[in-house]
Amino acid sequence: MDIDPKDIVLIPGGEFQMGSGLDRDHSPVHRVYVSPFIMERYEVTNLCYLEFCQATEHRLPAFWGMDRFRSGPDYPAHPVVGVSWLDAVAFAAWRSMRLPTEAEWEYAGRGGLVGKDYPLGDTLNPSDGNFSKSGMEGPVAVGSYAPNGFGLYDMQGNVVEWVWDFYDVGYYQSSPSMDPRGPESADYRPEAVRFHVIRGGGWHSGPYCNRVYYRNALPANWVDFNVGFRCVMDVETDENHKMMD
Repeated sequence: MDIDPKDIVLIPGGEFQMGSGLDRDHSPVHRVYVSPFIMERYEVTNLCYLEFCQATEHRLPAFWGMDRFRSGPDYPAHPVVGVSWLDAVAFAAWRSMRLPTEAEWEYAGRGGLVGKDYPLGDTLNPSDGNFSKSGMEGPVAVGSYAPNGFGLYDMQGNVVEWVWDFYDVGYYQSSPSMDPRGPESADYRPEAVRFHVIRGGGWHSGPYCNRVYYRNALPANWVDFNVGFRCVMDVETDENHKMMD
């Protein structure tokens, strides 16, 4: 599937302070360096996901056709929901992309801001994004609110997003400082029910869950009306660089 250059953003490599000191789950604050990568400007939409399903005969998302969750062909520009981590990985591979790592997501979500709680600053207001106090009662079309400093939309609100990493409550205690990719899971459970991290708040999330450092997790086969995703790709080839010209 062709990718429109207008729909992707080159995220420059850099160093940042990841996490917060408020809870064990996202502490301690630790220094991380992230290499440059390319990220989708918007969350994956119903239209894009439908094209994937039609091309590959992949199953349609849970909640498909439900107006309450703005899911289905009648809402082409709304973010897809009801997709599992396994579904998201399959979609990303179809596009020759991948899911972002947790570190990449947080670095991108901060948009160059330092020490802020949210992608746009220290506070979250209904005019900043689609969360529980915005009154939308469901996802809205992607790009409906202001972007962050990197030009990324809906890094707070609209839908929570799957990332690549396995979840470990104490991972930050031993996370490497260079391009961390999450723990190597030794979980005895089948792959489908191992927990993966989700990042960013959604339309059904409160202000705290929309904080840029907030972490949560779900089983890889879980589907949720508040969870979607976006994809990234590595900056490795001349072709990728030309895509950004």
